[in-house]
Amino acid sequence: MELSSPTLLIEINNSEYIFVAVSKNEQDNINIVYKSVVPIAGIQKFRITDFHLAVETIKKNIFLIEKKLNFIFKESTIIINNFNCSIVNLTGFKKMNGSQILKENITYILNTLKSNIDKTEEKNTILHIFNSKYFLDQKEIDNLPIGLFGDFYSHELSFCLINNNDYKNLNKIFEKTNLKIRKILLKSYVEGSWLSNTNTDLDTFFVTKINKKNSQVFYFENDSLRQEQVFNFGSDLIINDISKITALKQESVRKIVSQLIFNQANSDNNLIEKEFFNNESYKKIKKKLIYDIASARIQELSEILISKNINFSSFYEKNKVNFLTISDDLNFKSFEEIFKFYFSYNRDLDLRCIKDVKTDDIVKNAYNIVHFGWKKEAVPVIHAKKSFISRFFEEIFI
Repeated sequence: MELSSPTLLIEINNSEYIFVAVSKNEQDNINIVYKSVVPIAGIQKFRITDFHLAVETIKKNIFLIEKKLNFIFKESTIIINNFNCSIVNLTGFKKMNGSQILKENITYILNTLKSNIDKTEEKNTILHIFNSKYFLDQKEIDNLPIGLFGDFYSHELSFCLINNNDYKNLNKIFEKTNLKIRKILLKSYVEGSWLSNTNTDLDTFFVTKINKKNSQVFYFENDSLRQEQVFNFGSDLIINDISKITALKQESVRKIVSQLIFNQANSDNNLIEKEFFNNESYKKIKKKLIYDIASARIQELSEILISKNINFSSFYEKNKVNFLTISDDLNFKSFEEIFKFYFSYNRDLDLRCIKDVKTDDIVKNAYNIVHFGWKKEAVPVIHAKKSFISRFFEEIFI
């Protein structure tokens, strides 16, 4: 079966680079023809710390891909998840006085809001713009109201931004590897659109991800990325607390939580079995103590990430879905009862515990976004500057 020329996508996250080459077959199915995962180098704590190390690491691995596939890449799509990006939501409006809404009216609002962002966010570069909400005569509507009549139209846009220096450095890194960046995608955007596609009844939801050393919350509304926040703590906090209070080595704690279930029913006065103390002396530790320690820390995490987080307070309503992903490093089943209680009760969220979205699914969805677009991503129309003569005649005849 004949495949198309390969396309290169590279994910840069907190711990690794993921290099993936994909091709399409005759039935337009996307096939992964090469994938490699490499420890992160030159990028730490949401910034580029060693430019040359990042260049050399990426260049080396691109060479290996090209050698394996016997193909020279000229461009790549980059999926990022470890830079401090921000989101700004703005609303523009236009008085229609009963006239018909035309494409030009919407283009005007979009470009006006983009110009405002360009002026007020001089230190940032726009990565994505989403058509978040549409209101015609104060009534929210589902789709762009082109062709409808009304008196007042308002249009809300969500702008995803990256720091100018990070943007320039990323482009410079790949320029040094002889690659042009075709598009930079926020991983939260790619994940959110994938979740929307695979849950066809949903276009609005939270995603809460608790990794080993960091956490992330983002909010998708009407198929648009509306808010995102990254935290520099994760599931290690739970392990550290248990280790500190029980005086157990972290190795022993991880063994315990990987094999035991802690809930109200089985954690009364039962002691941790001796078999978990292979590398240290036995201690009489009640399962309830570990349950209580974990419960206190998980409650605190839920409050910081979700229930008391002012950055998301305006989006909370009853019955909204919250997709929760817990790092594989912490056995979710160990504390499932606690997580489900605290990450749903306070805001009446519909909690759905899921596995992290697979790299293959992320890459395939990113490929589709780049080549076919996303239904809510907007592209501003930038009008070319007119010459003096053109503007002169325009003033006379229009």
